[in-house]
Amino acid sequence: MIERRQATRLTVLSNSLGSVWERVTRQIEMNDLLLLTPINCVVIAVSVIVHHECLILISRFLGMHREKARRKVLLGVFGTIIAHSIEVWIFAAAYYFLLASGRWGEIVGDFDGGIVDCVYLSFTCFTTVGFGDVVAVGHVRFLTVLEALTGLVLITWSASFLFLQMEKFWNSDQDDYGAKETVRKKHEKRPHQNSE
Repeated sequence: MIERRQATRLTVLSNSLGSVWERVTRQIEMNDLLLLTPINCVVIAVSVIVHHECLILISRFLGMHREKARRKVLLGVFGTIIAHSIEVWIFAAAYYFLLASGRWGEIVGDFDGGIVDCVYLSFTCFTTVGFGDVVAVGHVRFLTVLEALTGLVLITWSASFLFLQMEKFWNSDQDDYGAKETVRKKHEKRPHQNSE
């Protein structure tokens, strides 16, 4: 009878300890997530600021040069690709340092933890391609999702920027594309049509 009571007490004690351990583990995970949130926000903010400044630089650069419209548009496209590559590297550096700490999770799949693999992961997330050959596990997965959202917004921003630049330059330098030539030919035909 005494052994049965002791066994019951031990069972209750082990269940209580197990429950306490689960609560402590959940609390630690929640604290890690709360600590990771400002880190994620800083990475996103730096990327957005870099993108904003790059677009300003590209706009000023294109406005200063007397290139033809076609070249200005190409320079704008290459400039935005460089800006996106810089942003991808910012996220890759964040992955590298978060994964090196071992506290925030891991990346499983064809991934060795090097900076090149972090850049690859970052490119697939930023462009929302997500091949699936590398997968985030743990709290670091929140950064991958936030990077996809950030990449979508920044790529859309770049597309809008390039559209406005093309509209501005193509309207100011139309003969590079033959538009002024077409307009001139139409005007030349009209007097002949009116004289008949």
